[in-house]
Amino acid sequence: MELICPAGTPAGLKAAVEAGADAVYCGFRDETNARNFPGLNFSPEELQTGIAYAHGHGVKVLVAINTFARAGTLDLWKRAVDTAVEAGADALIIADVGVLDYAARRHPDQRLHVSVQAAAANPDAIEFYVKAFGARRVVLPRVLSVAEIAAIAREVRCETEVFVFGGLCVMEEGRCSLSSYATGQSPNMNGVCSPASHVHYREQDGQLVSRLGAFTINKFAAEEPAGYPTLCKGRFQTEHGAGYLFEDPVSLDATTMLPELQKAGVTALKIEGRQRGRAYIERVVRNFRQTLAGLEDGHSAPAGDLVALTEGQSTTAGAYRKTWR
Repeated sequence: MELICPAGTPAGLKAAVEAGADAVYCGFRDETNARNFPGLNFSPEELQTGIAYAHGHGVKVLVAINTFARAGTLDLWKRAVDTAVEAGADALIIADVGVLDYAARRHPDQRLHVSVQAAAANPDAIEFYVKAFGARRVVLPRVLSVAEIAAIAREVRCETEVFVFGGLCVMEEGRCSLSSYATGQSPNMNGVCSPASHVHYREQDGQLVSRLGAFTINKFAAEEPAGYPTLCKGRFQTEHGAGYLFEDPVSLDATTMLPELQKAGVTALKIEGRQRGRAYIERVVRNFRQTLAGLEDGHSAPAGDLVALTEGQSTTAGAYRKTWR
């Protein structure tokens, strides 16, 4: 299985390549990219240099153009497609059908992947992208069990890619409106979930209060680690008491499930974390590279030793097991 690793910056790209990535994924420094945060991402020149570096080490580069174009602004997404192709991208990861249509018509030889933001979670939806745009791979949303992934892989005529480590979201990808409700900026269109420009902290009654826009998201005691105010991972007061109303702060870690995913027919394993630093990338990528090498030698997948790098220092297998069923 191919190991797909995050590269939020040129330094992150080099770290992922050196740690053993088969491919890295990155995006431009604008709204075409679902990780459109200050200090991250690539200029066209940086992308060209990064692709040359990766290719020199036998590593592929996948460019994420994975937000939904706003009405009247498609030219920005078209330029991103053209620039990525000219730079030598091995594949484009796209969600918007209009952008996919442009890429398929303008660059018929370019490899196209369906972004997780498209939320294509059944064979009929996936086959639409294959027939209409010649998509070669689909990144499956993190709402499917291993059995469901296996059923999809048997029916579709393209490769399947799944997330195996990193942040989770309470919503099916591409369908979240919480951040845009609170800040007016959409993760699916502007590329920013809980943008830093709307984050505020203040001391109150011996506690650290975190706010997103006009909303109080959490309150932390003096000795308690303070998390970033993402609306879906906030603590709220209800008639049942205070607690995490939408989702606990926890990260996906499917290390022990790699044999099951391989048996299910998964083509590629994706690590989330383009907003994370080089130390995170180096350690997580190296850990998965070693685990995959062990599986090839007939060893079982060990439990991951990455809990210190997870959100809330806690991990889950997410929907892959669906133990609530």
